Amino acid sequence: MARGVDTVKLMVLDGQGGGIGATLIKELRASLGLDLEILALGTNSIATSRMMKAGANRGGSGENAIVHTCHQVDVIIGPISILIANAMIGELTPKMATAVGSSSAIKILIPLTQENIRIVGVSREPLPHLVNQAVNMIGEILQEINQHV
Repeated sequence: MARGVDTVKLMVLDGQGGGIGATLIKELRASLGLDLEILALGTNSIATSRMMKAGANRGGSGENAIVHTCHQVDVIIGPISILIANAMIGELTPKMATAVGSSSAIKILIPLTQENIRIVGVSREPLPHLVNQAVNMIGEILQEINQHV
């Protein structure tokens, strides 16, 4: 991953209505600028469309797009559900979860899920706080990458 900030590929993955992904993309653009290459991957076209409107460079929908793209990006960002087979009322397929989990990309996970999962050591925070933390973490990762260029 020894590349400049302008060539780091960020993949934002979301499903259902794409609200979490759209919020992430909007804040990434506002905080880290327009030079980022952000790929919006949705489990469905509605989620992808909403993330594209929020400022993603390119987008794709469905299982094949997600599985294919997971291995071409440097960072994957989304709710923790992106690692859980059959999450998001079944929209997140086992192949998608496996592709995310097996990707060599850095994964930044928002601890929000509608699944029957509890995560020890994570306090419940509103989405805007979690998004700010994720954006800050991405900023730190980009700085680390740039130091190695």
